[in-house]
Amino acid sequence: MTGDTLVGDGDRVGGSDRPAHEGAPLAAKKAGRTRPGAWFVRGVAALTVFGVVYYGVIGSLAHRIDNDVDFAAAEEPGGSAAVSMAIGLIQREVVDNGWMPNDPWFAPNALLDNTPNFQQGIMRAIARFSFEMLDQIARTRGSSSADPDLERATGFLQFPGDVWFLDFEKSWLPTIPSEDQYRAGLRALQAYNSRLADGRAVFERRADVLAATLSRISADLGSQSATLENKVGQAGGWIFSTRADDIFYQNMGMLYGYHMVLSKLGEDFAQRIEERGIRALWNQAMASLRTAAQLQPLIVVNAPGADSIFANHLVLQGFYMKRAILQLEEVASALAI
Repeated sequence: MTGDTLVGDGDRVGGSDRPAHEGAPLAAKKAGRTRPGAWFVRGVAALTVFGVVYYGVIGSLAHRIDNDVDFAAAEEPGGSAAVSMAIGLIQREVVDNGWMPNDPWFAPNALLDNTPNFQQGIMRAIARFSFEMLDQIARTRGSSSADPDLERATGFLQFPGDVWFLDFEKSWLPTIPSEDQYRAGLRALQAYNSRLADGRAVFERRADVLAATLSRISADLGSQSATLENKVGQAGGWIFSTRADDIFYQNMGMLYGYHMVLSKLGEDFAQRIEERGIRALWNQAMASLRTAAQLQPLIVVNAPGADSIFANHLVLQGFYMKRAILQLEEVASALAI
């Protein structure tokens, strides 16, 4: 009879010959069954969320362009103010902020390159300053032997910044990463400055020494400005370029590093600068470096040509860089007389 209701274990339910106690488990199994494709979709969604949080959120927290021109390094009484600044910048970027250029692909900040390029630029400026200390300022008339601490510092600070503790292209064995090399360079600079404070190290405060140092630093800036000039407008028909972005932030770091160290070198050589009556010219050079180091657009634009309606931040940075180069050369010329 149709429309039967449940009476017993074997009774018909809804006109079906299947017992009620057999139908319930089958329905439960169908309800709990998940198609294989659904698991794949869920997995992709989970990985996407993880990637956004890991690389996008956590990685963004590590992004830091620390171009604070008011940064004050702890100074060694009786030592060099410029060397103290170099020590302070290494301590800040390598130890306190954390060195990023050699972070592996699985680090949360691996997709961000502005901070790594900025840090490499700072280290380039400090490495060049360390070499000038070794070759010019820490020698008596250029004829004395090289200072051993500065010799070590220069070697360590010239080390490439993108070396992790594993580099399978060169060896399957662990190697010394960049930050360890820079920490060793920091300790060597500290040792030199301590010896200088005790009167056991050389720091020549002659005008011609400062002139030679500034000439070499302006030449280093000049070579970098040539690289910048070659990339102006080369965005492949598009105003945005990751290569232009890399160059811009590396230049920013270098300009910032030179501004911070040379500003303090001006204190070390204050007497010579005042004697030559070039304080105003010196301040102008420092102001140009400072302005160039403070340029920080939301997006680096590399417009293709002077008639473009878009800005070109490489050109703007290059203007202040060229201005600083000319002013540093003027200072060097006045000191060499």
